[in-house]
Order: sequence, then structure tokens, then C-alpha cells
Amino acid sequence: MISRDRFASVTLPLAVFCAALAAWEAMVRWREIPPYVLPAPSLIGATLVKDWGTLSGSLLVTLRITFEALLAAVIGGVGFAVFFAQWKWVERSFFPFAVILQVTPIVAIAPLLLVYLESETAVLVCAFLVAFFPILSNTALGLASADHNLVDLFDLYRASRFKQLIHLRLPAALPYFLGGLRIGGGLALIGAIVAEIAAGSAGQGAGLAFRIVEAGYRLNIPRMFAALVLISLTGILIFLLFTALSRLLLSRWHDSARERAN
Repeated sequence: MISRDRFASVTLPLAVFCAALAAWEAMVRWREIPPYVLPAPSLIGATLVKDWGTLSGSLLVTLRITFEALLAAVIGGVGFAVFFAQWKWVERSFFPFAVILQVTPIVAIAPLLLVYLESETAVLVCAFLVAFFPILSNTALGLASADHNLVDLFDLYRASRFKQLIHLRLPAALPYFLGGLRIGGGLALIGAIVAEIAAGSAGQGAGLAFRIVEAGYRLNIPRMFAALVLISLTGILIFLLFTALSRLLLSRWHDSARERAN
């Protein structure tokens, strides 16, 4: 049985969202706002259906780049975090470079990368750079947050660094890594969109952001909103995917996941 509180937590936001769409539709019809200024939700939905052949292909391009960048960020972030945990001199040497990449706005990096790389490669690199730091920093924090009493116990039994990493530090870092993964998934999409906009301004690209730029040049505002709806839905689904993965992996043993499950 679904509890009353949980049912209300689902239906109330949905009702508010539907009311907002209805108010939007009514305002556009009442004020007779032209579609090139503000299209009605019904027109956006119709455009999404009409242009699905074009938008779906661009959606697949954006999704592929996002998940390729996220996979590279996971491999690179976890790999560097393990190196940082094993050798502090590596962390002191390379962590400042990761911080520099994080604090430099990706919108400033994207045009520069487009000069040196092909359009799709530049978009992939931008998405990777944005997603890399949260995964690296969260995983490194998790590896360093293992219970010091358990660390002393492993040292007492003269466990090797490898055994300590596999049996203690990696399990302790898993909740931190999954938190970074949820953040990195959304940021990878954002990085891909920002780079695609820069590429679209240069007349290159094929993703959803390129369709937004293209539609803007043609004053096809309903298509711009339709592409934006797809981007928003994609971001929500990515977040829900990694939230479900986190619950699946942590629900039986980690307090945070068990609290959400109750």
C-alpha cells in the first residue's frame, strides 16, 4: 500500500505543474501572443510530434556524447582518486590542475577547443571536463573517509595497500562516488549542451543545442522550446537513473539510502 504522505508528495507537484501549464496556455490564448514570441504548451507539444524525426536524431547524438563523457569521467576520476589515496605526493602534484579545470568556465573553454579539435570531439571533451571534478573530488573524499579504527586494524594485521583499498577504502567510498556520479551525470549533459551551442554558433554540430541555435536563427521558437523540453526531460531521467542505482547499491547497508526507503 502507498502511504498517504508519499501519494501526496507525488500528486501535489504534478498538480502544480499541470496548473502552471494550464495558466501558460490560457495566458497565451487570452493575450493572443504570437508563437514567435511565446508559443503555447499545446503548440510546443505539436511541434515535438511534428519534428520528432529531426529532434530524436539530435537527442541520440546528445545522449551518446553525454554518456561517453560520463564514462570517461568515471574512469579518469576514480583512477586519479585511487592514485591520490595511495600516494599523497600525486595528490599534491595533480589536484591543483583539476581545480583549475573546474573553476574555469566551460563556456570560455569551448570556443578554444573548437579551434583545435573537431566539433564532436570538442563537445565530448567539454562534457568530460565538467563531469570529471565532482567524481574525482567525491571519490577521493570517500577513500580518505574510511574509519580510522578499521584502518588501524588493517595495519595491525599487516594488510597490504591493495587489500586495504579493495576491502576497506573502496566500500567506504561507494556512497561518495555515487553522489558524485549523480552530480556528474547532470553536469556532463550541461557541458555537452554548452559546447554544442558554441559549435552551433560556428555552424557545426548535430545535437539538441545545435537545433536550438538553428531554430533561433530561423525564428522557429516552438522548435526551440521543444528541444529545450527534451533537454530538461533528459536531465531529469539521468538524475532518476543514478538515484535508482544509488538506492539499489546502498539500500541494504548504508544509512542514507535506508532512510529514504523508509
